[in-house]
Amino acid sequence: MDEYDRLLKLEKEIALLQSSMSIVGWDTETYMPPKGLRLRSEQMGLLSSLGHRMGTSKELGEVLAALKKKNGALNDTQRRHVYLSKRTYDILTKMPEELVASMAKQQAISVETWKKAKSANKWTQFEPELQKMFDLKFKEAEFRMEVLGISDPYDAMLDRFERNMRAEDVSKMFAELRNGLVPLTKKCAEASKEVDADFLQRIVSVETQRKIAADLCEVIGYDISSDSAGGRIDEVEHPFTTGYYDDVRITVKYHEDNVSSMIYAILHEGGHALYEQNLNPEWIYTSLGLAASYGIHESQSRFIENMIGRSPEFLEYYKPRLDKLTDTFADIELEHFTKAMNLVEPSLIRIEADEVTYSLHVIIRYEIERDLYAGKVTISELPQIWNERYEEYLGVEVPDDAKGVMQDTHWASGYFGYFPSYAMGNVYDGMWLERLEQDLPNWVSGLRSGKITPSIDWMKEHVQHLASLYDPSDLVEHVTGKKTSAKPFLKYVEQKYSNLFGF
Repeated sequence: MDEYDRLLKLEKEIALLQSSMSIVGWDTETYMPPKGLRLRSEQMGLLSSLGHRMGTSKELGEVLAALKKKNGALNDTQRRHVYLSKRTYDILTKMPEELVASMAKQQAISVETWKKAKSANKWTQFEPELQKMFDLKFKEAEFRMEVLGISDPYDAMLDRFERNMRAEDVSKMFAELRNGLVPLTKKCAEASKEVDADFLQRIVSVETQRKIAADLCEVIGYDISSDSAGGRIDEVEHPFTTGYYDDVRITVKYHEDNVSSMIYAILHEGGHALYEQNLNPEWIYTSLGLAASYGIHESQSRFIENMIGRSPEFLEYYKPRLDKLTDTFADIELEHFTKAMNLVEPSLIRIEADEVTYSLHVIIRYEIERDLYAGKVTISELPQIWNERYEEYLGVEVPDDAKGVMQDTHWASGYFGYFPSYAMGNVYDGMWLERLEQDLPNWVSGLRSGKITPSIDWMKEHVQHLASLYDPSDLVEHVTGKKTSAKPFLKYVEQKYSNLFGF
């Protein structure tokens, strides 16, 4: 067996372990009994340690060193594969196994503590565990800095989610976004005042919502019911997607008085799941066969959630299907329903934010994380700073920490550097949209008659199937021929909402 075949064998074993860990993590969030937390933290710690040992083995190092010497004999795809594997190996070998295990254990404890603290609205209950999590992740940043030649600890964490992207680039992009979205938000919010969306608070039973959720999955092509289904839906506090290729699961939280929350959570998480299922099967079990970045992942989920799911054309198609599943909104005219589903209103909760203000929620989190890693703020100051930024950027007053600094699970999970990916997903979507409209000029009008798959298939071919063949910024340039810019996304929301609300 030559060195490349040996690399494939070793990476398959690592991928199988990691995919098993994702299912254990899914169980932690869905069906694990409360008493199982301590045992689960030990299990996750051990599995993380085993994964670390496999990912830093002497044999893997020798194989990668040999392949690097034979670089000229490899084709372009193989060279990219070896580059990605060597990059990961170098990072992992710098990371002490004890730190890896400690982070996994602390993640289980922090997330469970976050759930209880959020439910009880007690920041002081969560703060000590968050501090422990941050301290561990700062140590991780220091090791990443050394390997990648990065001088800023936050850049090291950002690189984990958006490979080779730096805070300087993100800050410029987000400044462009903020400058465009703040005035647009004011115009949209003013125009939205006349729209009565109270009907969306009508009660829809959880049983009925489950049927709607299953129907939405069928519409977008996420199979949860056939004999060859690779997906399923479960209920959690905070929606997420997890899995690998043929087994990718989504989760949702049902609110009887907010069916729209479920609708867009299903479309969002379904978009994530389709990306995972549509990665290149020839590269399964390899570093090359993973998603390009978390931001690219978000572009796929937010494309289905917003550019399809909130479009007037899709809602024209889907409302009759919805009315067959529940007559709760049968008396609401389509135009009224569409405006309510696209209502722009500065709000508290990121995952329920409208398409226009969403990025502002993310920018707040990005700036807090950046300052946290720069030592400009402390963990104990987060609630105050959070509340001040929400007042400044969105003009909303935060009533309590459960709806404020504790609303998201990401920091409890140690995912510092993740939040920017959400807004980058919007930016990437703007870029994809320009090219998609060139290739499929009638894709939007086709939504009216239920032609949902053409645009999703376009994403599969041009974005999803390429997996990690390119870094995110290079992927954008490969697909569109242009450098990444926020301008196309800003143009899209300006045109859409001016047409909707007539300004």
